[in-house]
Amino acid sequence: MPSTKRLLQALIMGAPGSGKGTVSERIVRSFDMLHISSGDILRKMIREKTDIGIQVNKFVSNGQLVPDELMLKTIGSELNRLSSTDHSWLLDGFPRTKPQALSLFQIAPVQVVISLDVPFDIIINRVKGRWIHAPSGRVYNTDFNAPKVPGHDDVTGEPLMQRDDDKPESVKKRLEIYSEMAGPILEYYAEQNILAKFSGKTTNEIWPQVYKYLATKIEPKEKLA
Repeated sequence: MPSTKRLLQALIMGAPGSGKGTVSERIVRSFDMLHISSGDILRKMIREKTDIGIQVNKFVSNGQLVPDELMLKTIGSELNRLSSTDHSWLLDGFPRTKPQALSLFQIAPVQVVISLDVPFDIIINRVKGRWIHAPSGRVYNTDFNAPKVPGHDDVTGEPLMQRDDDKPESVKKRLEIYSEMAGPILEYYAEQNILAKFSGKTTNEIWPQVYKYLATKIEPKEKLA
């Protein structure tokens, strides 16, 4: 008897600091979907020294961008493998250019594109409050998870530091780069009538919208808390 299980091939997009990682985790937990990170796939292939991994490593080790053709071969081989396993998936971190989006559509037609829309000033404020204890990796945020003693780690009392990437001018630059990169891709997906945009200032504001939308496409495995 043929399976009646509804499968979904989805993609998630959002600017750095938009909460994309948290929303992806919640999607995977609430729906029977596999999270596919393009970065994780590249690292796995490099680690396992596959033919593609060896080619990818030549670019990565020299600090160069992996060419479109090679990225498509890498992501395509993983998606083709999954398509034969009866699994729904959520792709994250790819495509990064419109040509990649066009080619991806030929390899594995995406049915839904989830776009997280968080105002950039909110992201800049959220990220600039992030401080870390480098030796342990503990992360604090002066807005909602402040250290007991300002500027110092709760456990060791050692000074906290702010990564260069988290400084407002760095965050602003990354957001500008994301806008330039994502604009044509989101426009293309809107033309295909598969773009679903979710707006809000926090992940907790956006998540119920994403859940309700996905629940119309695929059976949830747990109810919205």
